[in-house]
Amino acid sequence: MNLISAKEAAKIWGISPRRVATLCTEGRIAHATMVGNSWVIPADAKKPEDGRSLRYYRSGGKMVKPFLKWAGGKGQLLGEIEKYYPFDDHKITKYAEPFVGGGAVLFDILSRYNLNEVYISDVNVELINAYCVVKNSINDLISLLSLYQSEFLSLNADDRKVYYIEKRSRFNNLKISGNGDDSIEKSALMIFLNKTCFNGLYRVNRKGAFNVPMGAYKNPVICDESNLRTASEKLQKVTIVCGDYRQAADFIDKQTFVYFDPPYRPLTETASFTAYTEELFDDQAQLELAEFVRQMHQKGSKVVVSNSDPKNSRPEDDFFDNIYAPLRIKRVEACRMINCNSAARGKIKELLISNF
Repeated sequence: MNLISAKEAAKIWGISPRRVATLCTEGRIAHATMVGNSWVIPADAKKPEDGRSLRYYRSGGKMVKPFLKWAGGKGQLLGEIEKYYPFDDHKITKYAEPFVGGGAVLFDILSRYNLNEVYISDVNVELINAYCVVKNSINDLISLLSLYQSEFLSLNADDRKVYYIEKRSRFNNLKISGNGDDSIEKSALMIFLNKTCFNGLYRVNRKGAFNVPMGAYKNPVICDESNLRTASEKLQKVTIVCGDYRQAADFIDKQTFVYFDPPYRPLTETASFTAYTEELFDDQAQLELAEFVRQMHQKGSKVVVSNSDPKNSRPEDDFFDNIYAPLRIKRVEACRMINCNSAARGKIKELLISNF
């Protein structure tokens, strides 16, 4: 059997090597084999259909995807999460996502359903600012991103690092100053950094400064104008709030489907990635969220919660089984893609917890 590398397959199929690796990890390429730290693929293998796109086209909707890459993003789990969508009987006409992050589930739902009301929120100020700017100032945002893209791609590798550090410093200055007049520039800088930093991470230090180094991308798409304009269109009827998940309580009722995707509980004591804000989401916070979920359940809403499965590393750990004992808990396979150690990227179990 003639074999080719994932990089060679990516070039033939017109997709990224990372996407090829994901397809291999998900078992969607027959006879793909891991050799050392790399995948090798039969030379005559066919490119798998992209189920992410087919969902939109089959529904007749206008496809839109997240405009930011986000640690813990749910793009790979949409196939499982969409099984919970309760909109087909038209009794559930509202959607709430109080930990919106990159919004993979949000944009999937916006692409497929025309709901009466949609509410999203997050405590990350810069993230919510980006959503608001995409919604309200798309032309100015695209103009800035196009400029950044043109300037960045014209530089050599060393000058790109200098340019990146300058933009990161400018972003942190705006972040710390908190000047609302700079919202468009701050949003453009956040998207630029997201598209060019290492692994697309959003990580801040204890002082709240973004500190991720530049990634090694040859020609990153910094301004995806078509998708940004579609995202802006889809967000026009969405209520966007910067705040704690509890603020969604007044919105949520028996006509609402709620998806909670909080910061995941670390699988090990050393896996303490706290990238999103300066605040921690510890076990006490997980307990408080479980109580809030119970209250929303009593209001008659349909609820789904995702989180890590501690049994991946500690089979005896029943933390989530206990705090969500009255609800249904399903364990599903997911691929951990954001990890500095490539050997640690692979299939693990995650939890989908629902009240229906």
